[in-house]
Amino acid sequence: MTRHARNCTAGAVYTYHEKKKDAASSGFGTSSRRLGKDSVKSFDCCSLTLQPCHNPVITKDGYLFDKEAILTYIITKKKEHTRKMKEYERQLKQDEVEQNEKLNAENKKKLDKFISTEKNIISTKVPNPADEIPSTSGAISNVSLGKRKELPSFWVPSQTPAAKITRIEKPDGKIYCPISNKPLKAKDLIDVKFTLVKDASDKKSLIAKENRYMCAVTHDILNNSVPCAVLKTTGDVVTMECVEKLIKKDMIHPLSNEKLEESDIIPLERGGTGFAITNDNLQAKEERPALQC
Repeated sequence: MTRHARNCTAGAVYTYHEKKKDAASSGFGTSSRRLGKDSVKSFDCCSLTLQPCHNPVITKDGYLFDKEAILTYIITKKKEHTRKMKEYERQLKQDEVEQNEKLNAENKKKLDKFISTEKNIISTKVPNPADEIPSTSGAISNVSLGKRKELPSFWVPSQTPAAKITRIEKPDGKIYCPISNKPLKAKDLIDVKFTLVKDASDKKSLIAKENRYMCAVTHDILNNSVPCAVLKTTGDVVTMECVEKLIKKDMIHPLSNEKLEESDIIPLERGGTGFAITNDNLQAKEERPALQC
């Protein structure tokens, strides 16, 4: 047995701790690290560009995007679908041509067989048994019995196997959200209206401010640690506390007095704070080659 000291080098066994330490120092093995506050996006940042939104829009699932970024994404996906659809149609036409050629070849083979049969009705040649045995004179010792014309060299380019043509599947015409992987349409995007914090003494730019936005009803400061929701009818951002204590009592919009439904309240997906109570997964892993010993 080895000694209990972790840094003991007199043991005859390569311990697990020594292997783990050597793997970390040599760049082998899976490296894991806990994400901090600076590694996750802010609640008002686009899920694609990770920058503060200029024209924020939200999906039905609560993911925030910059309008320019998400529309560019949708247009790019539509162009990609058009390109894949043309390739798929070209493949269908090629399959049809090959099928017609194969059918024509079979018909021609049947016709040639019929013509040769008609020619041999009057006189039939008696087969000679000596003709059926191929001659081996002049053949290579290991290539005989009719295989003289076949090359025995498997490394010759003409003898190498050819790769099969990859079949193209019919492309899906739907566009999916890059975050939730659910169907996404441009007409389903909802404009979001953030309420700016009014502080005359703060002369910083909007991006440099730590507290940029507040609840449209209670004027509470919004950040990643405050659960928020978007009211679908007007796009105002309010806190979930305001929704639970004020809005859900009579389901009336506190600013416009409109009647609300449960589907009009969209919880906003926040970025993160670095604490497990806010985020489900804060572990980042990097897979590297394993250390063999």
